[in-house]
Amino acid sequence: MNREPLTIGTPLALPDLRAALENPVTIGFAQSALSMVDAGAASLARIVERDHVAYGVNTGFGLLAQTRIEHDQLKKLQRNLVLSHAAGVGDPMPDAVVRLMMVLKLVGLARGASGVRGGVLQAIKAFLDRDIYPLVPSQGSVGASGDLAPLAHMSAALMGVGDVRIGGKVVSAAQALVDAGLTPLELGPKEGLALLNGTQASTAMALAGLFAAEDAFAAALISGALSVDALKGSDAPFDPRLHELRGHTGQIAVAAALRDLQKGSAIRQSHIDCDRVQDPYSLRCQPQVMGAVLDLLRFCGRTLMVEANAVTDNPLIFPEHDEVISGGNFHAEPVAFAADQIALALAETGSMSECRVAILVDPKMSGLPAFLVRDNGVNSGFMIAQVTAAALVSENKLLAHPASVDTISTSAGQEDHVSMAAHGARRLAQMAQNTSNVVAIELLAAAQGIEFHRPLRSSEILESLLAQLRTEVPSYDSDRFFAPDIARAVQGVRDGRYRRALAPVLDILG
Repeated sequence: MNREPLTIGTPLALPDLRAALENPVTIGFAQSALSMVDAGAASLARIVERDHVAYGVNTGFGLLAQTRIEHDQLKKLQRNLVLSHAAGVGDPMPDAVVRLMMVLKLVGLARGASGVRGGVLQAIKAFLDRDIYPLVPSQGSVGASGDLAPLAHMSAALMGVGDVRIGGKVVSAAQALVDAGLTPLELGPKEGLALLNGTQASTAMALAGLFAAEDAFAAALISGALSVDALKGSDAPFDPRLHELRGHTGQIAVAAALRDLQKGSAIRQSHIDCDRVQDPYSLRCQPQVMGAVLDLLRFCGRTLMVEANAVTDNPLIFPEHDEVISGGNFHAEPVAFAADQIALALAETGSMSECRVAILVDPKMSGLPAFLVRDNGVNSGFMIAQVTAAALVSENKLLAHPASVDTISTSAGQEDHVSMAAHGARRLAQMAQNTSNVVAIELLAAAQGIEFHRPLRSSEILESLLAQLRTEVPSYDSDRFFAPDIARAVQGVRDGRYRRALAPVLDILG
């Protein structure tokens, strides 16, 4: 597997973040970042020495913020914080998401405003360089005061507490440190709080959802173009003049992409002068719907890229004046809003795709054999594949309910408004899986429809993708065990095949 070199201390763009999600990383630090970290740590040391009251440095946490902590208890305070806050439940987060979360924590700490020593960053780097991933339960964060529970489990592993995963195998963090020749991290003043405060868990899950949505979106544009040909639909609704009059950039871009995808299709030419006036909405309104989805994904991409490079712990240190300011950068409302919008994008992408599947299997609408199989009656063809797509679309409608409209008071009322970003972002994985399966079913159905028009061929790019699909899933000439076909088709969606194929005609995230 490739290792991605990442330099912490320079802004990370979306391709960098995707690379950190998809591959192990080798971490380097910009000298400027190391200097800022040293300056922040030195400033904090001076603040501690002067015994200035600073939240979380020499006070308790949350409702206990008024409780002063003696100087000889400051290290114990930080250790206790991590251990007490490691109260997550549920299935562990995927290693890839944990890796991205750790990268994002490094990015925030490297800005020098957290007051941590360089050794804290080096401890995280050592785990990443060795592919040691803390076992982090996926539930327990409300998306304010930082993703406390998930980040506590990450931090505990650095201290030799809890479990980690190495090469897919779960071992104790203590044993992993011994095997790797590493020393458990001993926290100094504020360092536990700096590790636990922050939006990195929510942001990592939201980014994973964004990239999965990007893959599903690309596949849905291609499956939509295939369906237009399979159903002998018109490309007139993709005429650029229509979309210029509307003016939305996403709509204009999607219409252009659909024109490029269908360029040179002999199937289209075969019915160019037919008397059909208008196609169903799921065919002719693709630029309007998928264009809106594109605009949404691009907005969310910008939001999450800003968040990925942000400092989101509390309080923050300003070394030039040895000043500590308590604020609320840990509140994950931007991430929550982005996650909710990605959920809408996924739900609508799947919904449009399923509409086209429903047309493809209906002989009255499609003009094709019922359920896309000859000798139907004895063969059921795509009958239940469409039912599966419908079930997944309906499930996504439930999952798309905004998480950000909910809040609940925590920490005895001190933390009385929260974002719910974490579970808003976490549900995106299931929604993306659902949508990818729906689009995979459409790809299979549209491919089947195209083949009923042989010897006519679609465009060069669509035929190339269809040929690749057929190396994995043969044509459906009679009933067979269907689930493996869908599984093989969805793999192409999830591994980015269609995103890469679309790249020459559309840069999805801009």
